[in-house]
Amino acid sequence: MKPIFTLLVSTGLLLASNQAFSADAHHLPGIFLGYTHAEHETEFTYGIEYEYKFNSDWGVGAVYEKTDSAHHDDGVTVKLAQVYYHTPQHIRLGVGFGEEKIGGDHPHTEDLYRVSASYEYHLGDFAIEPTIAIDFIDSEKAYVFGLAFVRPF
Repeated sequence: MKPIFTLLVSTGLLLASNQAFSADAHHLPGIFLGYTHAEHETEFTYGIEYEYKFNSDWGVGAVYEKTDSAHHDDGVTVKLAQVYYHTPQHIRLGVGFGEEKIGGDHPHTEDLYRVSASYEYHLGDFAIEPTIAIDFIDSEKAYVFGLAFVRPF
């Protein structure tokens, strides 16, 4: 229940902000909705993300994602830090490191490496970013795809 509450509060803060969208924005909080495909399962994934842009090209950020039904309904939580490169064509490339925590009767945590790409569509005060990411966990891969709704300021 706590991740859903965090997601709702984050949504409220994004919507309450009255700062206009700017290509020069340094803070890029967002909400992610999508799916994760791993080990012949495809499950709904939701999360929050934040990026701080140093300049028009580079940024660093953090991602928190939850996939409640993953790993045979044990649930998976992903936390990671990423470095982003923004191309002039509105493509955001990312590479990151973090952890995947699997719940259930035998919870455990594993290291995770991620590469990601998204395309930034600017719509008024918001950006919508179709996103794809590949997570490398031990010898396994998980594919994450969906939309990030971002409110830069």
